Amino acid sequence: MPAYIIVQVEVQDPVRYEDYKKMTTGTLAKYRGQFIVRGAKTETLEGEWDPKRLVVLEFPTKELARAWWASEEYAPAKLLRQQTAKTKMILVEGYERTT
Repeated sequence: MPAYIIVQVEVQDPVRYEDYKKMTTGTLAKYRGQFIVRGAKTETLEGEWDPKRLVVLEFPTKELARAWWASEEYAPAKLLRQQTAKTKMILVEGYERTT
């Protein structure tokens, strides 16, 4: 079943955050992850949620998603993200279609 990491980001240091974005891309392949949404403009339809930046990553399984997040490959990028932005991140299982 697919799994998604959803990240709400408030960038504090835009210059260094650009380095984070470059570092992250190469860490996904081993875990078969891919970006579904990467900072595109959002539009609030209901409620008060207005993220500054939203990122959605897709993985084949939640185990691969967790493994990527905890990996040695991603660790330097993760540290840089934590230094340059405030984030909220969740892991959610996708919906397995039957038809």
